[in-house]
Amino acid sequence: MESTASDLWSRLLSAVKTGMPEQSYRTWLSGMSPVGLSDAELIVEAPSEFHVEWVEDKYGDALQSALRRLSGDAVSLSLRPSGSSAVGDAVPWVGVGSQEHAASPGTRNERPAGGRSKEPRKPPLLLNERYTFERFVVGSHNQLAVAAGHAVAERPGKVYNPLFVYGGVGLGKTHLMHATGHAVVAGPHDATVVYVTTERFMNELVGAIQTGTTPEFRRRFRQIDVLLVDDVHFLEEKESTQEEFFHTLNALHDAGKQIFLTSDRPPKELPGVEDRLISRFEWGLVVDIKPPDYETRVAILRKKAIDDDLVLGPDVIDFVARSCTYSVRELEGAVIKLLAYSSLRNQEIDLDLARTALQSTIRPASGNGPVVRAEQIRDEVAREWNVDPDSLASKARTKAITVPRQVTMYLIKEMLDESLVKIGRRFGGRDHSTVIYSIRRVQAKIHSDDEFAHRVARVRQLLQA
Repeated sequence: MESTASDLWSRLLSAVKTGMPEQSYRTWLSGMSPVGLSDAELIVEAPSEFHVEWVEDKYGDALQSALRRLSGDAVSLSLRPSGSSAVGDAVPWVGVGSQEHAASPGTRNERPAGGRSKEPRKPPLLLNERYTFERFVVGSHNQLAVAAGHAVAERPGKVYNPLFVYGGVGLGKTHLMHATGHAVVAGPHDATVVYVTTERFMNELVGAIQTGTTPEFRRRFRQIDVLLVDDVHFLEEKESTQEEFFHTLNALHDAGKQIFLTSDRPPKELPGVEDRLISRFEWGLVVDIKPPDYETRVAILRKKAIDDDLVLGPDVIDFVARSCTYSVRELEGAVIKLLAYSSLRNQEIDLDLARTALQSTIRPASGNGPVVRAEQIRDEVAREWNVDPDSLASKARTKAITVPRQVTMYLIKEMLDESLVKIGRRFGGRDHSTVIYSIRRVQAKIHSDDEFAHRVARVRQLLQA
């Protein structure tokens, strides 16, 4: 079946390739893969949901028309993002999923009686196949977290249990979690891996309560080997979910099973989460992921270009790396936008196109002024430090006001590049030497205090978003 699907897809690509630019073909169609063929449907996977939507919108009619000519109207084309269940895929899902696709979280892949399967087990389908250690770019900002992930994969339940990784949006926490899960499955441990978001855990629990199947819910979650839980900050104020989660973590930890958690902030900064649960989060190793530095951003863009067969010149890579400084996701979004502009305008990606495509989303080369206003920076910092925004311009010199005031000055200078005199005027007419001192204080504390650095980065990311 696979060879038939591959053959039909290959002929379909040959039919449409001549009518489109080579760059567009390499970007959008060449990386897609046929995964199944039934009597009436050719199923093809794309790397992401965005990729599917783009191909359907721009090339869907041409592909469907060509496929009708090749198959005599017998077969239609179905596109789906990578990781979706495919026709003929008999591998059970290892993880928590919807009932139509998912086996119970405790279900293992089938093996012959009396021994291990001769076939290597496939990765859990709820783990993104692109999120592996091989595709993860390591830099100074994430080195410790990656090392911890490798250690957990090599000896699940023996070291760093639980492993708690925190960081801002789009910095690679989920990628690292999936990569660790893939490595465990590929290893010699014969382990059942479950990946679940906190939201899905809550929904599963609510469903179990409503249907009276709570004992089954508990059994499924407490008989696994490696539990990967994403975004535990969503546990805030969810009392019944926290209760069940607390006992699940206890049961797994007592049984020597591995727990891997991610959050957008460290355990002690999770308001509305019970102290006893926070103490469980801190049992093992708590480590953060910071925004990537310039060298790492360049490495990420180069690797993405290689992995996705893109043509990005050194000047374009340098421009994007210097412009998109907050997260890996921001870098990836910039590349997607470049590809979209390139396809729409039928142009190769060069520096001029990059400046045009990204002018509305990046600060350094936009030429259209800042993305955010100083008042927005002030308000977001005040929210993070839980103070009145107007108090930052007051004469007050208490630590509760001084620290967020200094952070606001620092971010206004960093993000808007305002003059020191203008910044001083915004804060009660302070002179430029006070502003310089404040900025240097923040810079020094960012290098010496990880939690403080994380808070500043989080504010920056929220403003960028």
